[in-house]
Amino acid sequence: MARRKESKPPRARLGQPGHGGVRPRAILHLDTFSGISGNMFLGALLDAGLPQRELEAGLAGLGVAHRLRVTRVKRGALAARYVEVLVPGEKRASLGKGRAKPAQGGHAHGDHAHHDDPHYAELSHDPAHGRHYDEIRRLLARAKLAPRVRDRAQEIFAALAEAEARVHGIPVERVHFHEVGALDAIVDITGAALAIELLRVERVTSTPPALGHGTVETAHGRLPLPPPAVLELLRGAPVTPAPVAWETVTPTGAAILRTIVDEWCALPAMTIDAIGHGAGNDRAGPMPNVLRAVLGREGGMLRDTVSVLTAHLDDLVPEHFDLALERLLAAGALDVALTHAQMKKNRPGYALTVIAPPHKRVELAQLVLRETGSLGVRVQEAERVLVPREQIRVTTPHGRLRVKIAYDARGAASASVEYDDAKRVAQLRRLPLAEVIRAAEEAALGALTTRSRRS
Repeated sequence: MARRKESKPPRARLGQPGHGGVRPRAILHLDTFSGISGNMFLGALLDAGLPQRELEAGLAGLGVAHRLRVTRVKRGALAARYVEVLVPGEKRASLGKGRAKPAQGGHAHGDHAHHDDPHYAELSHDPAHGRHYDEIRRLLARAKLAPRVRDRAQEIFAALAEAEARVHGIPVERVHFHEVGALDAIVDITGAALAIELLRVERVTSTPPALGHGTVETAHGRLPLPPPAVLELLRGAPVTPAPVAWETVTPTGAAILRTIVDEWCALPAMTIDAIGHGAGNDRAGPMPNVLRAVLGREGGMLRDTVSVLTAHLDDLVPEHFDLALERLLAAGALDVALTHAQMKKNRPGYALTVIAPPHKRVELAQLVLRETGSLGVRVQEAERVLVPREQIRVTTPHGRLRVKIAYDARGAASASVEYDDAKRVAQLRRLPLAEVIRAAEEAALGALTTRSRRS
């Protein structure tokens, strides 16, 4: 069911496998049934085959004295990797203390105490002994890191600092991390960015993270679970309750999810190459306290689940549908269609169909009711089969345009220029639409060929 579009030239074929085609994209899927923290993320990827020496070599570029201790442990019935960040010459004292706090008074749940883990022990209650966010940002800026690693690490840390600042009502520059908390977060976050790069991950999916309940004691008071910063970081993301009374998702884990996840879903269609388990602290509970990571490659057709919303409309004013369509798509609908239908009492009407991500179905159903005057919306779950695709931006002599790239079962790619972009450029430059589309498709072919050679 296609979105409403004007006619356009056929999609250009951009090559066959081995002749301008592209390799299947590498996928990382995170199964967050027991939550996520920074060290659980690193442990899961190390367990799945991330070379520890390469990770440590990359982290050396931070210029921060530390050592990774990676051990093999059991969590329930599962073997997993447990990662600790050790700071030379410092004692790892009280367990599970909060470590990020607003400077000049106040309190914050700090990062990053996952399940009272000694990995997240607090070094000092002295607020002068630590690092402000601006200092961490400068440290990352001067670190010897690959540009993409640095950019991703900065993005994750910015999300974390902004969430803490918003929760506590302070400017971002006043967010302060205790020393060990800052070092743990720097290593965890930079390690996460390095891992994505070293494994050449191009797409990340995750199940909705499971959130525990109860309260957590921090160095600056008792806070509810989920921690306020975690909820702020997961704003707009689907979550699920965990039947445990402890902290399952830490702010560092939530910041990683917020920054790297492309899609919230169950295990996507993929060829599985490796599975890893990253351990949190040992807890008695209904599920092993681990994060599961699945590494693989896209292959053939993809499958997912969508919600199909339908409503029959016998009093819709046709010209009003334009705004309803725009608002449904802006709210997250994947597709919207309106077809003529013969209604009860032989009256002419319309059948409205909306394809939606499952976590958006209620919001979009409410929007249909509000915008169309319908008295009810039917909702069904359906399996969808689709080809792997991505969107890239290309530079042409006429300007920058977005191009959709789709891959068939053999890996051959085809391009479809975003019509709105092509129309805008054609009108601005007073060029034939076909000329703009042809230039964009040639640029896309060049970009994909270059990427294929590098891989």
